Amino acid sequence: MKHFLGLVAVLVMLWGCSSDNGTTMSDDVDPGPPTQNFERAPMLANWADNIIIPGYEAFTNELTELQSAFDSFKQDSNEANLVAFRTAWLDAYLVWQRVDMFEIGPAENVGLRLNLNIYPVDFAKVEEHVASGDYDLTLSSNRDTKGFPALDYLINGLGDSDADIISKYNDVASKDNYIAYVEAVLADMQQLSNTVLSDWKEGYRDTFVNNDGSSSTASVDRYVNDYIFYYEKFLRAGKMGIPLGVFSGTPIPENVEAYHKGDVSKQLFLEGLDAAQDFFNGRHFASSTTGEGLASYLDALNTLKEGEDLNKVINDQFDAARESVSGLGTFRSEIADNTPPTNMLQAYDEVQRAVPLLKVDMVSAMSISIDFVDADGD
Repeated sequence: MKHFLGLVAVLVMLWGCSSDNGTTMSDDVDPGPPTQNFERAPMLANWADNIIIPGYEAFTNELTELQSAFDSFKQDSNEANLVAFRTAWLDAYLVWQRVDMFEIGPAENVGLRLNLNIYPVDFAKVEEHVASGDYDLTLSSNRDTKGFPALDYLINGLGDSDADIISKYNDVASKDNYIAYVEAVLADMQQLSNTVLSDWKEGYRDTFVNNDGSSSTASVDRYVNDYIFYYEKFLRAGKMGIPLGVFSGTPIPENVEAYHKGDVSKQLFLEGLDAAQDFFNGRHFASSTTGEGLASYLDALNTLKEGEDLNKVINDQFDAARESVSGLGTFRSEIADNTPPTNMLQAYDEVQRAVPLLKVDMVSAMSISIDFVDADGD
């Protein structure tokens, strides 16, 4: 009987030391609010059905419009048609910023980013291709001669004025070769993008959504890594840090995105930043509606940083980065006209501050391991 009463006493003590949600507490640990279960499949479905696939649909539509604008320019290479072609190029380039981050599955298989947006363009090699008419744009060695950067050169960089550019497309000796090269670049962009969209719709969507586990090979773990990699390496470093000389020690203004149309690099960056924040919040493509996303995942986990919701901390940092970058002049002028480019470096620091929030705090809360090597020392 004494043994029985002792056992009861122990069980009562253990029950009294347990939290309401069933987790055992020690005297010196505050577990915070009780955690909730979070279903990953609805988040993956929101990503696929409301963000990724609609994004690719919009992008392929923009490429169709870009082709149409080029066809008009090809028919009559005048200044008005050049301006319309250039406008369609920028429209498509802005939508590209919305899908650039989705380098998983079909896009990874075809190397969509590598084939559509490697910059700076090797304009000397582009001119060699144009002159010879002998090139294969499917070769990896030609990735810096095609895509949006090649079009940037071909519609913005062939001369100091629109009249100079038009003259290239009306010169008897060069017109056919330039037209043929632009046609080849556009065909390559459309073929790759159509393949990615088709693959998402015809099987990969279900594969992506159904792989809703929590292993390193599951869709959430893999894509969160890709998302952070995009933000750190392509948005932060590619669009700002490398041209600023953050990693080389010497500013390289010619390495800004869309160098030959020098007034749009900031606009492209801000569109990419908006896309990254919208994705974090689960915001549907081209809509104010939001669904399950990384923000709601953090909320479900009751994740705090220094007493404040991590979701809010990350969104506030995105907002601070946007405000800082928005106050700059064009990236090309900020870098080329200022030694050092102090204002842009300060804006870069605001962009950088989101990296550890995503790469350390967020993934730690979600128990996701980073699977890529950081070579930047940050």
